[in-house]
Amino acid sequence: MFVIIGIVVVIACVLGGFVMHEGPLAVLVQVNEFLIIGGAAIGSMLVSAPPRILKHLAGNLMSLLKGDPYTKEEYLNLLKTMFELFNIATRDGLMNIEQHIEKPESSTIFSKNPFLLKNHHALYYLTDTLKILLSGGVPAHDLEAILDADAETTLIEGSQAPGILQKMGDALPGLGIVAAVLGIIITMQAIDGPPEEVGMKVAAALVGTFLGVLMSYGFIGPLTTNLEITHQSEMRYLECIKVGVLSYAKGNAPMIVVEFARRVIFNDFRPTFRELEDAVKTLKAAK
Repeated sequence: MFVIIGIVVVIACVLGGFVMHEGPLAVLVQVNEFLIIGGAAIGSMLVSAPPRILKHLAGNLMSLLKGDPYTKEEYLNLLKTMFELFNIATRDGLMNIEQHIEKPESSTIFSKNPFLLKNHHALYYLTDTLKILLSGGVPAHDLEAILDADAETTLIEGSQAPGILQKMGDALPGLGIVAAVLGIIITMQAIDGPPEEVGMKVAAALVGTFLGVLMSYGFIGPLTTNLEITHQSEMRYLECIKVGVLSYAKGNAPMIVVEFARRVIFNDFRPTFRELEDAVKTLKAAK
């Protein structure tokens, strides 16, 4: 929602200021300039990125319309899920969580956390690591190395789509200049024509530069930043899982495990100790 609001504000303020200077909006409608800049930008992206990254980019841009999914409520649900798993493992033995991690989609624990079930990478980041614990004989530092390797891969993979978008944004002012130069070439061919005609051709050429700069700094740059922040939220969610699993692997009690995990959550989304404690008490009371 805020992405749409931001786009509307940019367009309204830019065009509103132009109209306040008594600028005719019609002169900005230059289809040829849109074709040159837009076509060149899309074409350069096709050259620079394989289809899988373009697919990820399209999905990421669509997800921005829904806002940041990693809310305080979802973090609290994650902490509750980990507490239930580790409480069973501590009380009844580690083997008793096997049924939950082998088929999380039919687990009574994971069914309470639909967000985690839909977030396949985070789900398997947790369950696959617990399967390693079930196999036994894996020191905590080796487990940490496995989790770090997985997280590093996710970090690199998740930064590719925003990186491609940023490169396109960086290229847009230059492509705007290309469109402007082409417009000037056309203008020079008609330099001996009426002043009004020459002026319109120069104005059309300058629209290319205007569009390139506006698209780069008004839209593509901010969208890239939003994608990067969302990816940081995803990495923090995985870090919460990592810290919880490692804390359990080191022999801590379930409440201490989720407290360790709680401390790595961004402050804006971090449940308070009391909120976590109340959530845990609710889980115990429901047994």
